[in-house]
Amino acid sequence: MKQDPAKARGIAATLLFIEAGVVLVLASWLLVLTFTADSFEFLPLLGVLLFALLGGGGLLLCGLFYKSGKYYGRAPAVLANLIALGVVSYQVEAHLWFVAIPLAALAGTTLISVLRAIPTDL
Repeated sequence: MKQDPAKARGIAATLLFIEAGVVLVLASWLLVLTFTADSFEFLPLLGVLLFALLGGGGLLLCGLFYKSGKYYGRAPAVLANLIALGVVSYQVEAHLWFVAIPLAALAGTTLISVLRAIPTDL
C-alpha cells in the first residue's frame, strides 16, 4: 500500500501544532501560577519560561516546515518527541499516570507520523 506524502505531511504538521499548543498553554499556566503564588524565584522561572517558549516555537516551526512540504523540521521534531518520551518515564516513576499516558500517546503518535512522512524524491 502506497502512502500519500501530502497526507502524511499534513498529519505530522497537525500533531506538531497540537504539541506546540500544549507546550505554550503550559507556559501560560506557569505564568498564571506565578502571579497567584505567595513567593517565587525569578531566575528559575525565567529559565523554565524561556525553554517552554523556545520549545513551543520550535515545534510550531517544525509543523510549518512539514505543512509547506519542507523537511527541515524532521530532526528537531524527532528529538523533541524522544525527549518527551523520556519525560514519560519520570512521570511513570512518580506514579503520575494522568500525565504520563496522554503525553506518551501524543509523543508516540507524533514520532511515528514524523518518521513516516519521509520524502520520496530525495
